[in-house]
Amino acid sequence: MHMYDSGLWTARYAAVRQRSLDLAAPLSDEDCCVQSMPDASPIKWHLAHTTWFFETFILEQLETDFQPFHPAFRMLFNSYYNGVGDKHPRPRRGLLTRPGLSEVRAYRANVDQRMARLLGSALDAAARDRLAMLLTLGLEHEQQHQELMLTDVKHLLAQNPINPAYAAEALAPAAAAAPLEWLALDGGLCDIGHQGEGFCFDNELPRHRQYVAPFALASRLLTNGEYLAFIEAGGYRDPSLWLAEGWDWVGSMGLRHPLYWQQDEAGQWWEFTLHGLQRLDANRPATHISLFEADACAHWMGARLPSEAEWELAAHAAGATLECGGLHPGAMSAPQGPLQQMFGHCWQWTSSSYAPYPGYRAAAGALGEYNGKFMVNQYVLRGSSCATPEGHARASYRNFFPAGARWQFSGIRLARTSA
Repeated sequence: MHMYDSGLWTARYAAVRQRSLDLAAPLSDEDCCVQSMPDASPIKWHLAHTTWFFETFILEQLETDFQPFHPAFRMLFNSYYNGVGDKHPRPRRGLLTRPGLSEVRAYRANVDQRMARLLGSALDAAARDRLAMLLTLGLEHEQQHQELMLTDVKHLLAQNPINPAYAAEALAPAAAAAPLEWLALDGGLCDIGHQGEGFCFDNELPRHRQYVAPFALASRLLTNGEYLAFIEAGGYRDPSLWLAEGWDWVGSMGLRHPLYWQQDEAGQWWEFTLHGLQRLDANRPATHISLFEADACAHWMGARLPSEAEWELAAHAAGATLECGGLHPGAMSAPQGPLQQMFGHCWQWTSSSYAPYPGYRAAAGALGEYNGKFMVNQYVLRGSSCATPEGHARASYRNFFPAGARWQFSGIRLARTSA
């Protein structure tokens, strides 16, 4: 049930929308226009697309005498909704020098003003219920893009040889990482999927029963120091550790280390962060790791990646809570419960392909394209990262990316099968 309270919705809408502008504030106009790779989008596009969502799915349906801010924006800032109409090709979003950033900001202001009028207007019960449902999805959608804004701009700034920082404050050294331990769980028949009255995306449903064999989960994420040991042991040169497609991927791209690592002439390792280029901190979680790399490192350590059901079961059993803040994963210097860093540090790869739960049904219409049509050739990640907005860290949340994706804050949590 999406209860409708005009004042509460107005405040929440304003807060979420302002957060996107705050994330863009440290950037220049030039920073906001450039697209560093096809998988990433310019900040200007994120600001426009999240606005497009409210104009297309709410104002167009519920605003009296609806008129679009600009007719061309319906195509320019459509992401993947085929039911809405044509789209500008994703790899060419960085070529959209027009509209300029100032016009995109004017677009946001215009839609926000119209949304404020709609929120304060007299609506019948059916329209209020419809508005509450669409507002909920629209705000959750914008928060997802806020995380992408940070990861996309990090990839952009990393292409610059002067290593510019997004955040002015320094990244303090981490304390020594806690020892890696194992939490054994009996498994059994477990209920998996979202429960309760709070919001969830459709891919978290329906809740269903699944058998999980006894297993053990590592108490924390793998650190940079542990991943460096994998590198120094020849992990990127040993085909026996890699999935066949992963080995071909490593060879075709000539990879020898994670995405944002670099080694200087003296042999010192560095890591590019949103705080700029930093000496590699051995105690922080290894991040921006692909599934291929995570799986190979897990095998090298005599372990494996957990299934998504194992991860969710463990998160509930251990009462895992949000631990981190800031713009880079942190280290846990002392145990804080049996499982640490489940939320707020790095998304954690699982061995589970992204597929529908038994009984899943996508919603009707264009909004039904939100998740279901991507359930192919991708893997599930669980938890949340340092870039994840508040409220998006829950045990049932299913993030998903292709096996070679590395530009998200993705890390490694090991699992073992119990004897």
